[in-house]
Amino acid sequence: MPKKVKPTGNESEEESVPCKQMKEDLPDSFSVLNFDSPSSFFESLISPIKVETFFKEFWEQKPLLIQRDDPSLAKYYQSLFSLSDLKRLCRQGLYYGRDVNVCRCISGKKKVLNKDGKAQFLQLRKDFDQKRATIQFHQPQRFKDELWRIQEKLECYFGSLVGSNVYMTPAGSQGLPPHYDDVEVFILQLEGTKHWRLYSPTVPLAHAYSVEPEDRIGTPTHDFLLKPGDLLYFPRGTIHQAETPSGLAHSIHLTISTYQNNSWGDCLLDSISGLVFDIAKDDVALRSGMPRRMLMNVETPADVKRKLSGFLRTLADQLEGRKELLSSEMKKDFIMHRLPPFYGGNGTETMDPGEKLPRLDNIIRLQFKDHIVLTVGPDQNQSDEAQQKMVYIYHSLKNVREMHMMGKEVESEIYGLRFPLSHVDALKQIWCGSPICVKDLKLHTDEEKENLALSLWTESLIQVL
Repeated sequence: MPKKVKPTGNESEEESVPCKQMKEDLPDSFSVLNFDSPSSFFESLISPIKVETFFKEFWEQKPLLIQRDDPSLAKYYQSLFSLSDLKRLCRQGLYYGRDVNVCRCISGKKKVLNKDGKAQFLQLRKDFDQKRATIQFHQPQRFKDELWRIQEKLECYFGSLVGSNVYMTPAGSQGLPPHYDDVEVFILQLEGTKHWRLYSPTVPLAHAYSVEPEDRIGTPTHDFLLKPGDLLYFPRGTIHQAETPSGLAHSIHLTISTYQNNSWGDCLLDSISGLVFDIAKDDVALRSGMPRRMLMNVETPADVKRKLSGFLRTLADQLEGRKELLSSEMKKDFIMHRLPPFYGGNGTETMDPGEKLPRLDNIIRLQFKDHIVLTVGPDQNQSDEAQQKMVYIYHSLKNVREMHMMGKEVESEIYGLRFPLSHVDALKQIWCGSPICVKDLKLHTDEEKENLALSLWTESLIQVL
């Protein structure tokens, strides 16, 4: 395991996800990371730093550099992506812009060297060797099983989408100018050596990507070389640039990113509209009209600000007394776009619920809990006037791996079930994760109990023991 750790900066319960047997041969050294559960995986990824230490001292606060002298880990990192992988994938069909970008940083500016249409490996290699351009490969987890395996575990751990990019840079070259990102970043050095420089954020915990001019960023706060097997973490907003030193072999690193649009501010924006809609049903003041011509005012009058402030205080008081929020679009977006459970193979198989149907006397147990969300929301099949609350279950078991993190250009489908609100207690019993007999579910009739179990079984969400 790693032998040397260098924290940088100014120093002074999940369940294991069931998965099918892998069909491809993994590297001999695959056991250097612990895939038993999301927590054990993350612990092994940042080892020997303790998880508690990481979140207390580094997460969203400052960079962490973990330098290791571990040949087995370096070999494993190298297996994650290489130029030979790029060559193989080009034969399957890759496109400029969608799958690969070719770029180079010249005089502090990014120059894009993309061609049109399909990317041919010989042309990519020519730009790599002769123009000293960086090849950026988008979302390699779509094609590489081990990266699917890694990022699926991280999505379960963080409860947030996890994307990745591979950067292949020739010696004596830099692909991108100094910039900061709107994501938490983990860098895994796969091949060669890369020279990194980090700078103090101009926008801490930034909510958008931005290039920063050299004359604004000042002197580096961190200056180091990253070698195979090393890991670097830095928070969103951290200004950074990286180059492959001259006279050395090319460098390949993997950027794993998460927590985009996953802040408290995003949560408020997502939740407040549903909260207002729900409370307004019982609060006539929220349904009363605004002053005439208020939308035509250049500035908001003081009495209107006081009125809005009062409404916000009312919402805050109501929120604290509620057991559950209305269904949030953030939950649906996460489940809709995340990776399916990892099971190896070519990624085209579907989950099989098994041959044994759940009956009243059967014991059942929830599976794939980390890939399911349970929430309450208005019935979308009724008009606004007649809307009643329903229980919604969304899952990612049928998501298409090849579409992961490909943006709005890809149409995604949300998979799940809905039940009457009267089923919420029975569903919570199942969601506890412990085995339970169908007849013990908190529903009024045996028919309801069997139908609920059968619906969940059909979607492969429960096992019949």
